[in-house]
Amino acid sequence: ITWGKTRDEAADKQIAALDAFLIEGPGHNIDFLSALMQHPRFRSGELTTGFIAEEYPDGFEGAATSDEFMRKLAAVAATIACTSAGRAREIDGQMGEHLDPPYEWRVRLADREFWLDLSSEAENIVIDGSSINVSHNYVHGDALFEAHVDGEKIVIQIETTNSGMKLTTRGSQHVVETLPSHIAAFTDHMIEKVPPDLSRMLICPMPGLLVSLHVAEGEEVQPGQPLATVEAMKMENILRAEKQGVIAKINAGEGDSLAVDDVILELE
Repeated sequence: ITWGKTRDEAADKQIAALDAFLIEGPGHNIDFLSALMQHPRFRSGELTTGFIAEEYPDGFEGAATSDEFMRKLAAVAATIACTSAGRAREIDGQMGEHLDPPYEWRVRLADREFWLDLSSEAENIVIDGSSINVSHNYVHGDALFEAHVDGEKIVIQIETTNSGMKLTTRGSQHVVETLPSHIAAFTDHMIEKVPPDLSRMLICPMPGLLVSLHVAEGEEVQPGQPLATVEAMKMENILRAEKQGVIAKINAGEGDSLAVDDVILELE
């Protein structure tokens, strides 16, 4: 619960509180609540019971983010990446002389790309040729990044990923890729890996024993029809067809031990 002298002031305090409300594990609707606090209709008090259906007819995909705030997120992402890289270089027992962390970074955020220079001893970061100030006390491993970015207080939840991080703030989640600039220059030469089409394959969802096959090659199947039964953790799991098709190939036999993601059979 937040309150203020005006409705807008109370809503702004609610947004700030939701940004710092960290929940891990169970699902929640924190992003949606934050988006509501930012919505012009909510802030004006012009609400009806049809508000959600009228404003989000296709579902909620996150609150809108301005171009200026995207720049601030890019600066934050580069700061976090640089801090983490500096922490990695302080681990004892490394061979060779001490190395400084990379200070030039490329940040990809949504469909945009930013180039940043953090080499200044001050808190100023050069982003695409212009300066932005990031004042913070972030320590590698913190789940929250609390800072003043160009004087604006920002609280961002951080989740690390293989190629960067996921930043959550202001009612939206942002998947961010961070790379040192000398490495990023080579990514344009990487061949994009096209994921295989698994829609016509029956994939084993867990390690287990294939106790029975309910179909044969050449047989036509309908949606919901049992295809195979896999025993795992003393339970039998019936795997069913998700679409209509014809069994083109069976890759496993009854009694086989299967690993997760093994292809049991294929449909035409």
